[in-house]
Amino acid sequence: MEQYKQEFIEFMVDCQVLKFGEFILKSGRKSPFFMNAGAYVTGAQLRKLGEYYARAIHEHYGDDFDVLFGPAYKGIPLSVAATMAYSELYGKEIRYCSNRKEAKDHGDAGILLGSKLKDGDRVVIIEDVTTSGKSMEETVPIIRAQADIEIKGLMVSLNRMERGKGEKSALEEIKELYGFDANAIVTMKDVTEYLYNKPYKGNIYINDEMKAAIDSYYAQYGAK
Repeated sequence: MEQYKQEFIEFMVDCQVLKFGEFILKSGRKSPFFMNAGAYVTGAQLRKLGEYYARAIHEHYGDDFDVLFGPAYKGIPLSVAATMAYSELYGKEIRYCSNRKEAKDHGDAGILLGSKLKDGDRVVIIEDVTTSGKSMEETVPIIRAQADIEIKGLMVSLNRMERGKGEKSALEEIKELYGFDANAIVTMKDVTEYLYNKPYKGNIYINDEMKAAIDSYYAQYGAK
């Protein structure tokens, strides 16, 4: 596993973004782990988060894109932080763009924040986590309605590796449905392998009991 991915797993734990226990998800599933990107709240945290996203985006998409699109609301700070980090790390100016939940009819009117989308733009979508793929049902039509653009792919922070609407993972379903790539900085397999029975700052986050709970969860909800 790449060094930045190991560091990102530790970073999620340090920021209490990734937690282990018992959680009821929006889907109704009872999960032994929970990821909440809303817990990134400080300037230092957002700067580092942007760097991890930028590294993963560069690894998967190189410099072959023009715009980072972050869907409202959590995608807005993600797109800003990653755009700044991309410029600093790789010396390329990427534009950021996000949407409003409701179109504005005065001043900077319209449904978009940041850069407008132009014909020929190559777009990477950035999100925190995708469980069911529902957010793409809203986001993709918005982007494609703005201009004749090409969506290069989607980048999320964590691939939960569980079934979406069918038997495949949400990221695999997105690839099949929309025809563009979908990737994550790390997967739950990466997280489990890295933290299993490994002391980190005096704690073992995934012990034998938690590993058994995670295995049981995937036996029931894991993607094929």
